[in-house]
Amino acid sequence: GRKGGHKGRARQYTSPEEIDAQLQAEKQKAREEEEQEEGGEGATGDPKKDKKSLDSDESDEDDEDYQQKRKGVEGLIDIENPNRVIQTTKKVTQLDLDGPKELSRREREEIEKQKAKERYMKMHLAGKTEQAKADLARLAIIRKQREEAARKKEEERKAKDEAAMAGKRLQSLSLNK
Repeated sequence: GRKGGHKGRARQYTSPEEIDAQLQAEKQKAREEEEQEEGGEGATGDPKKDKKSLDSDESDEDDEDYQQKRKGVEGLIDIENPNRVIQTTKKVTQLDLDGPKELSRREREEIEKQKAKERYMKMHLAGKTEQAKADLARLAIIRKQREEAARKKEEERKAKDEAAMAGKRLQSLSLNK
């Protein structure tokens, strides 16, 4: 016969049910070892263990619900990431709407930016910022230039009117002769 297949042809994967069964067996062994270490103190330790077993049963049910919600390949891959936060749904009775809401760093920075922008705009409108002072100075220069240009136009128009009037007088005088 032949030896092993080429490029993983003979690979076998464990099913999620088998993995869960192995984890349960390991937990059971750990509990039995704890019981053996405690020895005769079983009377005081039993209620705590009952609570642990109830809690573990509830967490197993939550895990089963979570596994049912998985889509695609997620059901095949079990992720052991300590940084991964599993979102838990809260009941309406558990929500604390009256308590102070803690903002994230980004939200705080965004609010600070908005407040700083508002302060700057108030200062700018009051003319207290350097940019506002420069703008006002530029506007004053432009106004002066426009006034001078308007004055020059008016003088030129008056000069043209006087020249036209003088030309008409000469025509009228020449016609009268």
